[in-house]
Amino acid sequence: MTTLFSKSLTKVDIENGLSIPASTLGPLPFQEGHSMNMHVHDGNGQEWIFSCSIKGNESVGRFLSVGWIEFVRERNLQVDDNVTILEEVMNNRATGTWIKIEVKRKIRLFGKDIWADVK
Repeated sequence: MTTLFSKSLTKVDIENGLSIPASTLGPLPFQEGHSMNMHVHDGNGQEWIFSCSIKGNESVGRFLSVGWIEFVRERNLQVDDNVTILEEVMNNRATGTWIKIEVKRKIRLFGKDIWADVK
C-alpha cells in the first residue's frame, strides 16, 4: 500500500471538509472548479463516496476539497485524530487500485499513548 496523504485533523477539516494540498497527490485529473467523486473504503470494507473539488487560494495554493461530513459524523471524528488515505493495488480487481481511508485516535492506556483505529 502506498500512502497518498496523512494529517492530523483540525476543526476546519471536521466542520467544513478535508483539505488536501494538491501537490501531495501528484497530477489531478481535473482543473480548478471541477468536481468528481472519490470512492474510498474503510477498514470494514464499507465504501464511502466523497465529493471532491479543486479549489485554490493565495496562501496555500491549489487543494483538493473533500466533502466527507457524513463519514465524520458516522465515525465521530475529533480534532487531532489522524487520517491517512492509501492506494492499494488490487491484482484481482478490474479497477486496478483501491483507495482506503484509515483513521486513528490517540488514547492513553496504562500510562502510555497508543494510536487506536476509529471504526
